[in-house]
Amino acid sequence: MHYILASASPRRQELLTKIVENFEVVVSDFDEDSINFNGDVEEYVKTLAKGKAQNVASKANKDSIIIAADTIVVIDGKILGKPQNENDAYNMLKLLSNKVHRVYSGIAVINTANDVMKNETIFTEVKFSELTHEEIVNYINSKEPLDKAGAYGIQGLGALFVEKINGCYYNVVGLPLNLLNKIMKEII
Repeated sequence: MHYILASASPRRQELLTKIVENFEVVVSDFDEDSINFNGDVEEYVKTLAKGKAQNVASKANKDSIIIAADTIVVIDGKILGKPQNENDAYNMLKLLSNKVHRVYSGIAVINTANDVMKNETIFTEVKFSELTHEEIVNYINSKEPLDKAGAYGIQGLGALFVEKINGCYYNVVGLPLNLLNKIMKEII
C-alpha cells in the first residue's frame, strides 16, 4: 500500500517511521481558518485533521492510506496555537508556567482504496514547573518555541519545563503513535 503523510512537520515525519517505513509527504493546503472553534476542543481538532486528510486524499492519484493530524495546546478553555512572534511566545509560556494544560490531537486516516476513514482524538495532560522570566527569555532566544503549538517542544529544550505528563508522550510531540497504530490496523 502507498502511504501519504499530510504534514510538513519534521517531528511527525520522524515519528511515522516507527509505524510505516516508506511514505510520501504531501502537505495539505486545507484552510484551517475556515473551521470555527465552537468550544468543543475534541470536535475542533478532529475536524481540522479530517479536513487535511480529505484535502490530500482528493489529490491522490493511486490507492493510498492518507494520514493527517492536528495538535493544539489548551489551557483554561483557551487554545494556544503557534505563536505569532516572540512576545506571543513569552505570553503563552508565562500562561503555562506552574499549571496543568492539555495537548489535544486529532487524527484522520483515509484508505482511498475502499473510501474508509477513521477520525479520532486524544489528549495528554502536561504540568509545567514555575518558569522564571530568564528561563522564558532564554528559551525564546533558542528559537525553538516559535513554530510549535503552545510555544514549546517537549522533545527539545522545552522538556526542561515539563514536571510531569499524564497520557501519551508522542501526542505532545505531535503524533500519538499508539492511537495511530490502532487506527492503521483497523483501516487497512
